[in-house]
Amino acid sequence: MMNENFKMVATTMFGLEEVLETELKNLGAQDVKKGVRSVSFSGDKGFMYKVNIALRTAIRILKPIKSFRVYDEDDLYEGLQKIRWEDYMNVDSTFSIGSVVNSKFFTTNSHFISLKSKDAIADYFRHKYSKRPNVDIKHPDLKIHIHIQKDICTVSLDSSGDSLHKRGYRTSTNIAPINEVLAAGLVLLSGYNGSSNFIDPMCGSGTILIEATMIACRIPANINRPEFGFEKWDDYDEDLYYIIQDSLLKKIVSPSHKIMGFDKAPSAVRKANENVESANLSDFIGVHHVNFFNSVKEVFGSTTILFNPPYGERLNIDTEEFYKKIGDTLKNGYPDSRVWFITSDLEALKYVGLRTSKRIPLKNGDLDCRFVRYDMYEGTRKVRPKKEGEEGIDKENRKESENPS
Repeated sequence: MMNENFKMVATTMFGLEEVLETELKNLGAQDVKKGVRSVSFSGDKGFMYKVNIALRTAIRILKPIKSFRVYDEDDLYEGLQKIRWEDYMNVDSTFSIGSVVNSKFFTTNSHFISLKSKDAIADYFRHKYSKRPNVDIKHPDLKIHIHIQKDICTVSLDSSGDSLHKRGYRTSTNIAPINEVLAAGLVLLSGYNGSSNFIDPMCGSGTILIEATMIACRIPANINRPEFGFEKWDDYDEDLYYIIQDSLLKKIVSPSHKIMGFDKAPSAVRKANENVESANLSDFIGVHHVNFFNSVKEVFGSTTILFNPPYGERLNIDTEEFYKKIGDTLKNGYPDSRVWFITSDLEALKYVGLRTSKRIPLKNGDLDCRFVRYDMYEGTRKVRPKKEGEEGIDKENRKESENPS
C-alpha cells in the first residue's frame, strides 16, 4: 500500500525562506508555500525521511497533527486533551515539548505554554490509564511542537529530533562558530554549485568550507547525523529509510574545481582539518595556514570567495583598518572572483572601498546582517580615487550604513 501524502512544515532562519523553498521543489515537494521563517509542503513518509536527510537550510521538519482555536490557557489544555495521544505514544514513552507563541491572547512566555501542554498530555494518560509518560528533555521518544499564531494553535510532531543544523561532523569549534544551516544558506545564496573554484579566506573551524564541498559533491547535508526523531516513531520503516538514503548517496560526485580555506591562526587550521576529516572530505578540501591580507589568488579561472569575517561583537578589532584591508587585498590580489561575505557591522562596509553588486538582509542569531557581493574583474584592480569634496566612492554603502533598515 502506498504511503499517503500529508502536510509538513520546514522551519528555517530569516532570509533563507526562498532558498529552502527552492530546495524543497528540487527534491520533489508538492503544495510548496513560503512563509515567515518556514515553508509548508506535502509529501509521504518516504519524502519526510528524504527532506530530513537532504535539506541544507531547514532547521526542523514538523508534521502537524491538529489545529484548534485558543484564547487562553484553558483552551490550550482542553484542545490538547482532545487529541488521541495513544496514536503517537504510550504511557511508557518519554516526550518533550517546544513552543513558539505569537499572540495577544497569551501574555505568558513560551516556557509556560510548554509546561501547560505537558500537564495536559500527562493528565490525558493519567485519567485514561492511571499512569503518565515521563518528560525527557535530552532524548525523548517523541518531540512535540506547539505553535500559537494569533488565535490558532497548531500541534506538530518534530520528525527531526535535534535541530538539523547539528550535522554530526563538527568536533571542534572556534569562538562564535557560524551555524551550519546559515553557512549552507550563504553558499546557496551565492550561487556556488561546484562549477568554479571556492575559497574561504577566514575559514575558522571550516563550517562554510564543509557546507560548500557537500553542495559541490551533492552530498546530503545530514548524512553524518547519528539519529532523526522519526526513528523512534511507532510507524518508522527502516527498510524505506535506507532505500531513500541509498538513492541520495548514488547522486554524489567528486568536485571538479579546487576548494580551499585559509586562516592565520594555527589553532583554527587544526580545528578545521579535524572537522573536514570528521565529514570525510579530506580528499577534497585544502586548509592552509595563510593570512588572507598577505595572500594573492593562485588558482586559475573563475573563483567564488565566501567568508564570515570577525564582527566587532566577536573579536576586538580596528574596524576601519580591518575592512579597508579586505578591500585592498581583494583589489590587488583576487581578480576574476565573485566575493561574498556576511557582516553585522553595516557601518564598516563603507571602509571596504568597493561597490557592492548585491546586498541580502539576513540574521545571524539576533544580529541583523547583510550578505554582500563584490565582483572583481581581470585588469580592474584599482578604483577611481576620490575627487576633492567627495565623501566616499560608494554612495550605496554610505546610504545604507546611515539607514540600515
